[in-house]
Amino acid sequence: MSEHVAISENQGVIEIRIDRPDKKNALTGAMYRAMTAALADASSRPEIGVVLFAGEGDAFCAGNDLKDFMAGPEGGAAAFDFIRALAVFDKPIVAAVQGLAVGVGTTMLLHCDLVYAAPDARFVMPFVNLGIVPEAGSSLLAPATLGHAKAAAMLLLGEPMDADAADRAGLVTAILPAEGLLAHARAKAAALMAKPPQALMTTRRLMKGDPAPLVARIEEEAALFRAALASPEAQEAFAAFFEKRAPVFRRG
Repeated sequence: MSEHVAISENQGVIEIRIDRPDKKNALTGAMYRAMTAALADASSRPEIGVVLFAGEGDAFCAGNDLKDFMAGPEGGAAAFDFIRALAVFDKPIVAAVQGLAVGVGTTMLLHCDLVYAAPDARFVMPFVNLGIVPEAGSSLLAPATLGHAKAAAMLLLGEPMDADAADRAGLVTAILPAEGLLAHARAKAAALMAKPPQALMTTRRLMKGDPAPLVARIEEEAALFRAALASPEAQEAFAAFFEKRAPVFRRG
């Protein structure tokens, strides 16, 4: 487990809370491994019926901790292991989202079943801006969830989506006052636990459909992501990010 991921259990619900508020809950390799282990634990135990994701502080998740991610291959491997585990997880997933949800902070929500957002939630997928490509199957799931035009604004332009727009587009289930957000998400997780478990899981499986195309897309994205990281575009984008300047990209 990680000191920045708090795992708790209550009446069949495992709550995974990202707990690094001073860094807007940016994820390190150790944090990814802790969340992957929690999903494996939840999947293996029949008494666990629901997983709830939440973030501590004023942000849900600011994406990857870029310094940790770029320090070596371990961070990327841990991130993709988490994504794979999330994609094949077979029980309902609930999320409570406040503030920033950047990169994987948004793409992981595409794998959740119920997503509750505070009014200040802001969803951003800035992969192209960093010279890289989408991950977590978002190149497949975002157009399917949001429609091509809205997904293109987020994935091609890197434009953010606020809570109201996300609600209209179908990315979130409902918007709740920030002070009651987590309590509402916990209540919905408890409501899921009260349902007939086999009927619930079978219905979810039918809704999700065959996972093979999604898993294949995740692997395709992962290969292209790794290649893009080594590209001159990504090197310039990351350098500009750390140097707090506008990137300059060459054509041809």
